[in-house]
Amino acid sequence: MPEMLVQDRVFPDGGSKPPTSPRAAPGSDRRHPRPFAKSLDFSNWASDNSSRLLLILFAVASVAAVFLLRGAGPDAAALLCLDRSHPSSAPTTLPYPDVAWSKIRPLAIASSAPFATFRAARWIVVSVSSPPTAALAALTRVKGWQLLAVGNSHTPTDWDLKGAIFLSLDLQAQLGYRSVDFLPYASHVRKTAGYLFAIQHGAKVIFDADDRAEVPGNDLARHFDVDLGSGIADHPVMLQYSHADPNRTVVNPYVHFGQRSVWPRGLPLDKVGEVAHEAFYTEVFSGHQYIQQGLSDGLPDVDAVFYFTRKPPTAPFDLRFDPEAPKVALPQGLMAPVNSFNTLFHTQAFWGLMMPVSVSSMAADVIRGYWAQRILWEIGGYVAFYPPTIYRKDHVQAYPFAEEKDLHVNVGRLIKFLTEWRSNKRALFERILDLSYAMAEEGFWMEQDVRLTAAWLQDLLAAGYRQPRLMSLEIDRQRATIGEGDMKEFVPKKLPSVHLGVDEIGTVNYEIGNLIKWRKNFGNVVLIMHVSGPVDRVALEWRLLYGRIFKTVIILAEQSNVELAVDRCALSHAYKYLPKVFGRYGGADGFLFLQDHMILNYWNLLQADKEKLWITDKIAHSWVTVPLESNKEEWFVKQGAMVRQVVGNSPVHFQTKYKESMGKDKIVFCGSELFYVPRRFVEDFGDLVGLVGDLDLHHKIAVPMFFLAMDSPDNFDSEALAGTVFRTNLAANETFSSIYTAQSPAVFPVKVMNEIDFIKVIRLMSKGDPLLMELV
Repeated sequence: MPEMLVQDRVFPDGGSKPPTSPRAAPGSDRRHPRPFAKSLDFSNWASDNSSRLLLILFAVASVAAVFLLRGAGPDAAALLCLDRSHPSSAPTTLPYPDVAWSKIRPLAIASSAPFATFRAARWIVVSVSSPPTAALAALTRVKGWQLLAVGNSHTPTDWDLKGAIFLSLDLQAQLGYRSVDFLPYASHVRKTAGYLFAIQHGAKVIFDADDRAEVPGNDLARHFDVDLGSGIADHPVMLQYSHADPNRTVVNPYVHFGQRSVWPRGLPLDKVGEVAHEAFYTEVFSGHQYIQQGLSDGLPDVDAVFYFTRKPPTAPFDLRFDPEAPKVALPQGLMAPVNSFNTLFHTQAFWGLMMPVSVSSMAADVIRGYWAQRILWEIGGYVAFYPPTIYRKDHVQAYPFAEEKDLHVNVGRLIKFLTEWRSNKRALFERILDLSYAMAEEGFWMEQDVRLTAAWLQDLLAAGYRQPRLMSLEIDRQRATIGEGDMKEFVPKKLPSVHLGVDEIGTVNYEIGNLIKWRKNFGNVVLIMHVSGPVDRVALEWRLLYGRIFKTVIILAEQSNVELAVDRCALSHAYKYLPKVFGRYGGADGFLFLQDHMILNYWNLLQADKEKLWITDKIAHSWVTVPLESNKEEWFVKQGAMVRQVVGNSPVHFQTKYKESMGKDKIVFCGSELFYVPRRFVEDFGDLVGLVGDLDLHHKIAVPMFFLAMDSPDNFDSEALAGTVFRTNLAANETFSSIYTAQSPAVFPVKVMNEIDFIKVIRLMSKGDPLLMELV
């Protein structure tokens, strides 16, 4: 999870004493009658009855312990264990905010405050971290809308754009909102302050956008239902997903708009394979689509799994959805991901704008969206999806997969929890707080967001917002039978995509699941690859192949290439360059070195121990012990002399381990085409490079010497690479294709000199990773 700003605990009454939870266990407020007292000489009585006194004290202590346990134990809902994978951790009581709803004072806008007299009904709210862009300037020209830019700690202090209102951190702190105290400084979730500002300054509708949204025609009213109107005449019917299947709780709306092999960020990955179009729809009267989610042409809202696996690293997405597909609503009981960069909120749903702060950054708006959808049912509202409403340009700047971890781990369980959740609170805001508390109990977010919810709701009331009335839940009533006349047909188009052919989609769920496992395992491992082929023809291809799996791919070659980010490094001394890479990626779990003569079948390394050293010490022709005594090959003699010099100058721990493994008068020669250094050995590796200094010790001698000096071979994970196919020479009738097998961890040798060679390798590797066929 990204680092969040930890706030001091602040309770609604401004004090430091935590409020009493309304869910406290029965009996926690009981009082015992005061015992009858006699007048007596206590010192004499105590000396005469010391044994009885001890028994009484023991009894009192036992009774007190029983009452303490009774006060904390019966109500399991009062306990919070956010990490349910560690049941042995001590549970803690989660305080329930005590809000005096009737005593919240209005928050007046100071006459001296900037924009004090400004009012607007329609607002566009964006988060800004960089100087104004052309897309932002265009948003200031959207007809009838006011652009509000919300700053954070990354925003330039001189940020300014004609036609926009800018809320700097300083200005946010002066607004008097309780919520601001909970917002991290370096995050887009500071938009929460902007929502409140817009509401306080007259907002009736808020378009939640990002700084690269381009509105076609500069007219949002052409794309959304900005005015929901009043009266039956203003509420024509619209398509709605069928509720015929009560077990279906989530849907991929991209299928409806022509892209059935694309999925939105926040869709449970086990639902990716559900690409069939709807057998039929039903209809619903419009007017209650209080949250309207638009689709984005160009770069749609997709997750990192899709983004990293559907195109070359330097190519931008430019997808298109069907602009003629009808808008479609979600019935109660059915959900879909809702984001924060192309979504319209009507005043009835303003309470649903709050962004959580205790979850990973790219999960915040999606978790908010599911939370808001569930509460929307309490007031008879629903979410509707609209054909493309904006164009988003892909800047080819993907965010890390780790930023979405709260989605991929928990979103399926969250949807199930929300559809089953019920509350008997008597007002909407009380139910909202009740749900936030229950979500913290279940570990979907933390106590910080419960307190934020309480502050947010109070801020809404203080800003003059009136909470909508509750309505009975449709999903708790007997559903009407869907007759043939109620069934409405719409067959989506099949638009060009960047995914697998849909006739192969039955395997997508399995393949995506594998990709997630591989990425989860190696997503914080840096791959350092030395390329002997022409980098202008193969460097990008290698990055494309392995960049889907590893944290990053560093390309080294005999000659540098600045445009392709290739660093110069002689293979004969490649080990000397590695500490530079180690220092550059201080948070990595480990570093895997690979030469381009060897192909890595990463799917066979999931069981390898990332806390241990790996090298090909079990491969006979790769790891060879060379005796030095009476050795007549001058190169080995010179290398042996340098090894003795380095070992002789080494600290005792290096020297002892090496000599225990090697003894005297011999060295190890290893091709070192593939080896792994975990984080805990990075410092040792760097120290050994320093001991070598300017000596001309070859890579094939230095690396095995380092490994033997760092740890005993008995502690290597030798089995990780033991199954490697390693052929020093291929027969005249043999090729790489004939020796390759997807069942081994690696295969040597291969020669990739151009795109055609690369495509041949990809086709072979697709036996282990079928999604690779999308790259060719």
